[in-house]
Amino acid sequence: MVQAYILIQTEVGRAAAVASEVAGIDGVTRAQDVTGPYDVIVAAEADDVESLGRTVVNAVQKVPGITRTLTCPVVSAD
Repeated sequence: MVQAYILIQTEVGRAAAVASEVAGIDGVTRAQDVTGPYDVIVAAEADDVESLGRTVVNAVQKVPGITRTLTCPVVSAD
């Protein structure tokens, strides 16, 4: 299982709508609109890195109002 945070920048005034739509995507466990340099932060999980990448490219990035994403995979430093 691969987990990641996806940091999203949106068009002005679209953060809440983007967070709501992204929350319904398979593999997304949480999506919240926030303040700061990013407008939405998403927690996601997938079986492997390739599946995670497909989710980001084929689903998340196609949501209207998104201008940029940054995917940050979670690493375990055990």
